[in-house]
Amino acid sequence: MLADDIERAGTGASESSDPHFVPPATSDAAIGQAGAEVLSFGVIWAFSFPAVAFGIMSLLFGTYLMKFATDVLLIAPAAMGTIIAGSRLWDAVSDPLAGYLSDRTRSRLGRRRIWMFAAAVPMAFGLFAIWSPPLSLGPGALVVWMAVALVFYETASTAFWVPHGAAGMELTPNHHERTRLWGWRHMIGVGGMMLGLVSLQFMNMAEDKRLVAFVISAVASVSVAIVVLWSTWRLPERADYQGRGGKSPVKSLTDVFRNPHSRLVLVIYGIETFGAASVGMLVPYLVEYVVPMQSQMVPILLTYTVPQFLFAPLWMRLSRTVGKKRLWLWSMAVTSVAFLSFLPIESPGLAIYLVAFMLGTAGGIGAVVAPSINADIIDYDEYLTGERKEGSYIAVWNLVRKSAGSAIAFVTGLVLQSSGFEPNVVQSEEAKFAIRALFCLLPASCYAIGTLLLVRYRLGEKEHAEIRAVLDARILGQGEEAS
Repeated sequence: MLADDIERAGTGASESSDPHFVPPATSDAAIGQAGAEVLSFGVIWAFSFPAVAFGIMSLLFGTYLMKFATDVLLIAPAAMGTIIAGSRLWDAVSDPLAGYLSDRTRSRLGRRRIWMFAAAVPMAFGLFAIWSPPLSLGPGALVVWMAVALVFYETASTAFWVPHGAAGMELTPNHHERTRLWGWRHMIGVGGMMLGLVSLQFMNMAEDKRLVAFVISAVASVSVAIVVLWSTWRLPERADYQGRGGKSPVKSLTDVFRNPHSRLVLVIYGIETFGAASVGMLVPYLVEYVVPMQSQMVPILLTYTVPQFLFAPLWMRLSRTVGKKRLWLWSMAVTSVAFLSFLPIESPGLAIYLVAFMLGTAGGIGAVVAPSINADIIDYDEYLTGERKEGSYIAVWNLVRKSAGSAIAFVTGLVLQSSGFEPNVVQSEEAKFAIRALFCLLPASCYAIGTLLLVRYRLGEKEHAEIRAVLDARILGQGEEAS
């Protein structure tokens, strides 16, 4: 397969762009610490640390924003679902644009880091606005406030996370070092998840939830701004990749879909996220209205979180022996079974903790190996086009995830409202069944389909080594021509 691709692509690095294009030769002086076969822990820490600050609010976003809006702010479920869906649909424009501009930017600070610097303070303001709407707002004005705040925050966070993710994809070309990078990033990020659990516990048990949301969002906003500025300042970036982005936003977008490996993974991400997004959104509803375990919600989420930290080194090691694809397959299959096994549970008990442990163990695998697989796919794009479009790839992958998440937010809001859900009261059997079905059957089905699709993925370690050999030979040959 790969040999046929090489023959079709020829030895030219950019048939689809400038025929005289010559990528600059890679040198240690040009790339500094970025682009190394083995990354220092200082580089890994600088890349990973933002996940700690964002963790203060990320769990609240995923598990409590919908409930905060419906039960505390008293916004109708369908209205809030529409707001979330609309803010994510805006990403259909902002994500690809941010990715393309990030790929094309030239700056003494780097094509990624200048965007990350600029996004720090706006993200902090948007985060605070979402969780601290003025008390004086009426129902209509409150809906408008939440819509504007979410769009503002999503735009600012896109300007950070797309270039940030792209910077991570290009930090190292090594097949296994990429898994080490994202594995450590996940482990460090679990610290942020722990802070998020603390935030969720305060919010869950507080009598005045608006006051607690105000305090937590204020602390989180300041933390996010400081950490993003520090991390961006410390993060190295490959100077030799500047000027090698796609020549047009349309072509950059279409190249992502023309890449067969990318196309397959995009479908898997979309299906997986559609199922997974319903889980975080419905946890607060499930523990309060269906299975009475609200007082145990944080311990259960802790049971889900701890194995993600403990087993990450194991997944980094196993990926070298069994391969990234096999680990990810195992993860998705176990996740599907775990959700199905939760369906008959009617009361709190050991079974819930076992399911949470299974889900955390399997979920940690995907967080470690999936981004590493993405980086390999981007190398395949360079091999075909001669361009480095990490930003465009990250943008499209994020867009697929967010679109699936917005779709399930919209569906969840409609299903809750149509099933007769009423906030802060005992729910009807119909509403309880709707919550349980969205929480169990939907993700189980999505992960099962994703598992079957992932079997078709073909870009393994051997194929990636062949791609890297071609790319290295191009750089060496063009460097000799330039000299």
